[in-house]
This record gives sequence, structure tokens and C-alpha cells, in this order.
Amino acid sequence: MRVISLAGSPRLPSRSAALLTLGQKWLQQRGVEVIAYTLHDFDAEDLLYANFNSPQIKAFTAQLAQADGLLIATPVYKASFSGALKTLLDLLPERALDHKVVLPLATGGSIGHMLAVDYALKPVLAALKAQEVLHGVFADDSQVLQNGDDIQLQEGVAARLEEALESLYLALGRRRPVTAKTTSPLLTGQSA
Repeated sequence: MRVISLAGSPRLPSRSAALLTLGQKWLQQRGVEVIAYTLHDFDAEDLLYANFNSPQIKAFTAQLAQADGLLIATPVYKASFSGALKTLLDLLPERALDHKVVLPLATGGSIGHMLAVDYALKPVLAALKAQEVLHGVFADDSQVLQNGDDIQLQEGVAARLEEALESLYLALGRRRPVTAKTTSPLLTGQSA
């Protein structure tokens, strides 16, 4: 299994990237290959000027096409996910998440931003044709403590993150790989 992780915060380190790091480690401990990206892996001008021919965007798109899932994290600003992340998602092909399982993670200044994942990020992921967008994890900033590489979550957040990652792992296991140009008897009208 292969998962792309994407840190959607324009700042590093960040609390949302800390959640992502914990998720990456959890998946890697279970044998999942994780390929990590941050917004800093892309040229800012390519994002700002919507350069669809950017070598970094093309490489990311190719990696994403080979992945089984996406673990995506973002801070919530002004009741929505990061605008820099939106510019990156806007540059992906229409079906970039086709046949992918996606787990969104988010952090924000208060629990008042909790619904931003459901009302802002999930519709964009669905528009990219994600096969399954799992119930995400939201943590307010006070629940994520980071000191260098030491990341500590409040107990409730840690439990929710663990549960969400287990759901992602199970969903990845259920996912059937896409085979090229397979003709289904249902599509051809033949009996099986």
C-alpha cells in the first residue's frame, strides 16, 4: 500500500503538520509506504500563477496516480482550509483522486472551526473524485503541543486520530487496485 501525505500549511512547523507526522509514522509502522509532500515542495509562483506545466506539480500528480490513498492536513483560517492548499488542489487533474481513499486532518484556533473540514475541504476532495473521504480529525490548537520533534496530543485527540488512522488502514486494505483497460462483463453485456 502507498499513501501520499500532504501538509497544507504554509508554515512549518505547524500543528496540522504535527498531526500529519504522527499519521505518517503510524502508517509506516504498519508497512504502508508514505511519500511526504509539503506546500514548500512547490514553487510559489507556479501555485500563484496556476502553472499547470510545473515540473513539481506534474511529479506530484504522477505520484498521486500511483498511490492508494491521501493523508492531507491543513490549518483552518477564516472558517476554511488553507488558501495555499486550495491553489495546489486547483492545479490537479479533474480525477486526481479517482480510486483513492482520503483522510483529512485539520487544526484551528477554536472548536468553532471544526466544521470547516466537512463544509470546505471535503467538497473539494469529492470534486477530485475521491473514492472515499473518511471522517476527518479536527484538533484545536491547544490540543496539539509541539516542541521540536516531540509532539504531544491531548488524550481525546490522540484517540480520535488513532481511530481515524485505523479506518484509513482498513479502507486501504479493502480498496481494489485499478487494472488498466479491464473489460467488465457487466459493461459488455456478456454473462460471467
